[in-house]
Amino acid sequence: MTDRHAELDAALERVISAARAHLAAVKAAEGRTDDDQVWRAYVELNNASFEYDERLLDAYGEVTPWDVDAIDAAAAERQFAMGAEGAEDPHPRVVSVRQRRDYRVPSVSALLTVAESARRAGPLAEGEPMEPVASVGEALLELMQAGDGSLGALDIPELESLNGVVVVAEVDAGLDPEAFEDNDGTGPFQLDADDRLIDRLDEHTYVELEDESTDGGADGRRS
Repeated sequence: MTDRHAELDAALERVISAARAHLAAVKAAEGRTDDDQVWRAYVELNNASFEYDERLLDAYGEVTPWDVDAIDAAAAERQFAMGAEGAEDPHPRVVSVRQRRDYRVPSVSALLTVAESARRAGPLAEGEPMEPVASVGEALLELMQAGDGSLGALDIPELESLNGVVVVAEVDAGLDPEAFEDNDGTGPFQLDADDRLIDRLDEHTYVELEDESTDGGADGRRS
């Protein structure tokens, strides 16, 4: 019985030491989430509490208020050490999403007007005069810059969305825009030989065409 009491006392000391180490790690992390030292200290505290509870049950038939299960420290380390310094990333490749969508412009003047309104609503550099939007391409860039920078900013009545395509690929490195000339409109979107195409999604937009028939039947087909 003396050995059992000694083991129980030692288990309690391990709980106290683990609790202090856990508190020190939490303080050192200063609120950082997924801190490795906090996680390791948590595992130690959890397992020390589990061991003490088991030994207390064996010695006296009593339990603690701690409802914990043992954690496999080695498995936990493998699971949560992915972001640790020096840890090998099992997924080193980069996913690249490349999108094209075409638009019909029902009224160039209406598009230029809405783009100029977006430009006037945006921040202007001090002393810089506001130039009018002069082209369709400039209008689209203005609308995207005024929005969130995505094609969603072009979902407006002044543009009719046509077909598009989205390509998803795995690449070795992220895009470096400076590696391409300003007038290179294809280079940034081409896949290299080592890139792996994952999938391609075709976007089909069905636009209702105007009935151009003047002397057909009621269904608009010519006889």
